[in-house]
Amino acid sequence: MFGRRADGRRISNIDPTVRITPYLMPMRCDAQVFLQHRADYEKMARYIAQQSAKGEKITFMQIIIAAFVRSISENPEINRFIMNKQFYARNNCTVSFTLLKDPQDAESGETATKIKFDLTDTIYDVRDRINLAIQNNRGVETQNFLDKLLNLLFSIPGLPTCIVGIVRLLDRYGLVPGALLDEIPFHTSMYITNNASIGLHHVNHHIYNFGSTSLFFGMGLLEKVAVVENGATRMKRYLPIGITADERVCSGAHYAGFFASMVKYMDHPELLETPPESVKFDGKLEYHVPKVSEQK
Repeated sequence: MFGRRADGRRISNIDPTVRITPYLMPMRCDAQVFLQHRADYEKMARYIAQQSAKGEKITFMQIIIAAFVRSISENPEINRFIMNKQFYARNNCTVSFTLLKDPQDAESGETATKIKFDLTDTIYDVRDRINLAIQNNRGVETQNFLDKLLNLLFSIPGLPTCIVGIVRLLDRYGLVPGALLDEIPFHTSMYITNNASIGLHHVNHHIYNFGSTSLFFGMGLLEKVAVVENGATRMKRYLPIGITADERVCSGAHYAGFFASMVKYMDHPELLETPPESVKFDGKLEYHVPKVSEQK
């Protein structure tokens, strides 16, 4: 309320052409745009193999998330969200995803988790944060806060409709407690799904009207495409990613700069092994998250 929320601060120094868009498109489903990207699988695979030879295990999803975090450090405008037609700079960089409680058993059920990142994180920091979150949420008997909350809601008929309605209302005016926002996966900088892990093609997933998600990345099964290199044709492997974005949060030029950074870091993950030389914060809203090694 009054321009401040537990997860961000209202900003107004925005180009009028961008600022009017929430009034023309009041919901995210009105404003979602769909992009397709083919990440260079071979470059990432070579990097993963090189890291494996050093005893470091890195995954494709970790590279993409690390590239996202680093790109946000250079293009903080992408980390904005819109609530009640107002623009907010987020005071965190978070990524949410859904995982199977038992990756070997599709019937084991799913859970969602959200991870906070520091904009100085290296690819190793990102990996450690993701591994810790998976470790804490894996297991059929393991229940995180969201699991317990949903079980409680569905134990009483009609309660989910009532509670979700109340949370939506409070969220509209910035009154949801920060402790609750920290646990809700839909209030996040980016939601990502790895469909390849369950044998599915990539998708352009919708971005939720509930919460504040402005980006959704959907990874899919490997694709082979004929390309011409040095005068010869060969089949090149790509990792397809469907991207859904809320076009209202910033200008097209900001999005272009962000995606250019993403491509650079996905093509050259070695650049993510060291912290960035500098970090840009939107509206001087600086935030930091202790490294995993510092939390122990």
